[in-house]
Amino acid sequence: MIGEIIAIGDELTCGRIINSTSALAARELFLAGHQVVAMHTVGDSVKQIGDVLKQAISEADFVIVTGGLGPTTDDLTNEAVAAALHRPATLNQELLARIRAQPWGDACHKQSLEKLAWLPEGAEVLNTKAQMSGHVLVHDAVPVFFLPGVPSQAARLLTETVLPRLAVRKVTAMRLYRTVGLSECEINRRLVELEQDGSTSIGYYPAGGEVHISLSMTENGADSDFNRADQCIRTALSDWLYGTDQESLAEAVGKLLRAQNLMLATAESCTGGLISSKITAVSGSSEWFTGGVVAYSNHLKEVLLAVDQDLLRSHGAVSGPVAEAMAMNLAERTGADITVAVTGIAGPGGGSEEKPVGTVYIGLFFKNQVRSIHHHFCGSRNEIQEMTATIALDLVRRELLEK
Repeated sequence: MIGEIIAIGDELTCGRIINSTSALAARELFLAGHQVVAMHTVGDSVKQIGDVLKQAISEADFVIVTGGLGPTTDDLTNEAVAAALHRPATLNQELLARIRAQPWGDACHKQSLEKLAWLPEGAEVLNTKAQMSGHVLVHDAVPVFFLPGVPSQAARLLTETVLPRLAVRKVTAMRLYRTVGLSECEINRRLVELEQDGSTSIGYYPAGGEVHISLSMTENGADSDFNRADQCIRTALSDWLYGTDQESLAEAVGKLLRAQNLMLATAESCTGGLISSKITAVSGSSEWFTGGVVAYSNHLKEVLLAVDQDLLRSHGAVSGPVAEAMAMNLAERTGADITVAVTGIAGPGGGSEEKPVGTVYIGLFFKNQVRSIHHHFCGSRNEIQEMTATIALDLVRRELLEK
């Protein structure tokens, strides 16, 4: 199905808050086989919200609206719907009773929350048991889903109620491929011949240290055609491809570690715990991740990781020998089977002619062997940290694949 997303709020249009909700919704809809053709960001204006909503309904098979459903005076979504679609606000008695029955909040607070019970005429509550606002309104045969602006709440309603309702119609087959180590241009060169198929659409999306590739096939394409295209992509990307759809790089690493009954530990300097954060975001990571050390200063590299002071003086903290010592000594102190260590200059300051900003060394210890790899990354501080964490995890993945 063809959809559009509308995000509402002055906090979005002024840049005070990043519109992550629309990105989340678009990604989930894509993976579910739907195509989002437009994403709008609108301020808290009844007229602007109404104009954009009417236009979206005239163009799409479904519309997702996020934000503006709260109890405060600047939450104007339902008011805009009432004016634009001639759907006067109607008191939903079930919602009202649920709000009044809440055990928390004083009378004044509950009275302000009663605004949430006034829905556009014909609206249906998405989840009567959820502790959040959200409803659907079918207008001119087009379902319009209204979700809260809080990303976690929107994600829950989207996956639990919206996607199942849209699942009855799915006009395209889609898959997302996740890679590390190949440039966007090189991937494009490898897949350009596949793009000549009229029923196949391929997109390329750099994401941090990764490149993601989308495969979409129209409803005219057969399953055999999709499977053939899928196999062509997998062959062309080889082991640069680590996963598909929602699988993260940390999850791919975890599967390999679990399959080989190995434990991983990390030692981080310039990434400040980012690698460990990516790992522990994976449910069940305690089965294959023993823990990590953030040794930012030279003193902690000496105390926690037993890096020799003479080594730090002669080579500097950002060097191959120090990265190797961090990884090797971490394995000795934690008993982990494989360890990865990173040290570098994330910037914007701290660089030199010999070691400019973006200089990073990654150390890897496995099976009583240690080695280090030198990289030079470009970009902002956050981008350099993200690239470092990604390449470090991919180094572990490749080592496990080889062994």
